[in-house]
Amino acid sequence: MSRRFSLTVTAGVAASLAAVGAAAPAAAAVGPFDLAPLPLQSLFQEQGQAREQDRLTVTVVDTNITRADGTYELRCGPAAGTHPEAASACARLDEIAADGKDPFTPVPKGQMCTMQMGGPATARVTGTWQGRSVDATFSRKNGCEISRWQNLVPVLPAARG
Repeated sequence: MSRRFSLTVTAGVAASLAAVGAAAPAAAAVGPFDLAPLPLQSLFQEQGQAREQDRLTVTVVDTNITRADGTYELRCGPAAGTHPEAASACARLDEIAADGKDPFTPVPKGQMCTMQMGGPATARVTGTWQGRSVDATFSRKNGCEISRWQNLVPVLPAARG
């Protein structure tokens, strides 16, 4: 009985909103209910399909951290896979994307970097992110590479030297 009530109320609200939108004058200010109805289901499906393309394989070695080394699958939208911090890793990738940056871009050739060693850790990330193919390697062999690695924590573990 409550399902029938929900459907009736939902249909009634939708009809009321449609009637209000149809009766609004064309020159009126646009408010949240004055817009043409959007096909929300298809919008959400398109967003889910775009995120489903975010599939990465992360291989990490020599981090000197128990249980950090290994190969992990990371899927975003929703966060899933064998990555130990999938939700946080996807959130970090979303944050980087919102800044309009590509976290997988290598350090430019000729870039001056501090000559410090951040440890023997290396990582390789392959797959698809933001609809683009990814095949990136990471190390901690100098200041630029350390910074690049740290930018991707928790996609990559916070390695110790």
